[in-house]
Amino acid sequence: ARVLRALRLGLTARGTAPLDTEQRLPELVLRADEEALGDLRAAALAPLDGLSEGVREKLTATLRSWLLHHGRREQVAAELFVHPQTVRYRMGQLRELFGDRLEDPQSVLALTIALGPRPV
Repeated sequence: ARVLRALRLGLTARGTAPLDTEQRLPELVLRADEEALGDLRAAALAPLDGLSEGVREKLTATLRSWLLHHGRREQVAAELFVHPQTVRYRMGQLRELFGDRLEDPQSVLALTIALGPRPV
């Protein structure tokens, strides 16, 4: 049944290996209700709505990396090819926009999902 759901959601085998749904569980979960995922993205990232596109892109990339690297500034800086002070500055901007949400586990989960890979 899971394989059939995966196929209906557009998941396909990678390379020559057969479709392994155990390896694709995160994608299955994220694609199960794309409308809800879109709503979650819009709500979680709403604090960025008033920013210019360029600033929004930089802060979004910084926030994504910060979440994935668990706040390790040096790793975020290396991934983004910026100075650690730039990461500190951007995180200050993000803290102003998001406030306590960056410390709240439920909000961090929502942001992590919202900033995750987008279904194709």
